[in-house]
Amino acid sequence: MNRYWSSVVRGLEPYVPGEQPKISGLIKLNTNENPYGPSPRVLQALVDEAKDTLRLYPDPNSDRIRAAVAAQYHVRPQQVFVGNGSDEVLAHTFLALLNHELPLLFPDITYSFYPVYCGLYQIGFRRIPLTATFQINLDDYTQPNGGVIFANPNAPTGMGLPVSEIGRFLERNTDSVVVIDEAYVDFGAETATGLVGRFPNLLIIQTLSKSRSLAGLRVGFAIGDEGLIEALDRVKNSFNSYPLDRFAISGTVAALEDNDYFEKTRRKIITTRDVLVEDLQRLGFEVLPSQCNFIFTRHPARDAAELALALRQRSIIVRHFRQERIDQFLRITVGTDEECAKLVAALTEILRD
Repeated sequence: MNRYWSSVVRGLEPYVPGEQPKISGLIKLNTNENPYGPSPRVLQALVDEAKDTLRLYPDPNSDRIRAAVAAQYHVRPQQVFVGNGSDEVLAHTFLALLNHELPLLFPDITYSFYPVYCGLYQIGFRRIPLTATFQINLDDYTQPNGGVIFANPNAPTGMGLPVSEIGRFLERNTDSVVVIDEAYVDFGAETATGLVGRFPNLLIIQTLSKSRSLAGLRVGFAIGDEGLIEALDRVKNSFNSYPLDRFAISGTVAALEDNDYFEKTRRKIITTRDVLVEDLQRLGFEVLPSQCNFIFTRHPARDAAELALALRQRSIIVRHFRQERIDQFLRITVGTDEECAKLVAALTEILRD
């Protein structure tokens, strides 16, 4: 530990991102990336952006993206915030809206960046256990709090809550901000953006990394009351006034405008996921109901870490979490039909050993 470090850095436990190995021929099912490339319109937009104007700063407010998101979700551009990936949007949200005297509440099994942000900004928090069936029970969050955040669908479990249930919770929780992380909402869950007009304390965060195939451009956005968006803008402009470059802005607008391509690839992933679930269940796996582009599964007779290692030896990588309650589960990204077939074939071979 370096003696020049600040006390904050000394106490941090950083987030560990999914492995990005540089191995040719690998079937990579560990980071929930979209198996299909972005829309051809995105690629053309990136080509068109490679011109002399790169010498100029990009739009600091990403107004073109704000307008495109607003049109997509039937809100006003003033209700949209844009950042360098949903992780940056989340980071600004923790500082701007969730840093209070009462503890922040979030599930004990969820996106592991949440406690990291709490450590970075020195926010007190309380983990609320999922139910025995790994579901979020919002009744457990009806207690004094400095804010509530949860992913819907939740990650890594893959299960979501109906919007009607979220609305009932918001009616009870009016004194603090409720943040819903909808990174995976497009793969089978219902977005809560329609509730934004009714609840000024609701903030929805989404990403272009998953369903729009833009993990490499790093774009995320939030939708909420104008007062919440103003707070995010204040933090953004105290940190980095130009979070998105010209390529990211143009590519994102093109992706949001090409809904036909979005729907086609989204449906392909959902269909492949359903087939994969059936194949794994035939092999004896328990699979939690998924509304995401991944599944969360365990085998009653085989250790998850050993299964992950055996798959790696066959050039297939999946995500294994060494965390209490879920250390026997594997999170498997839904790849192409061919990739998933190879996964099932490899597991069939492993289980015979």
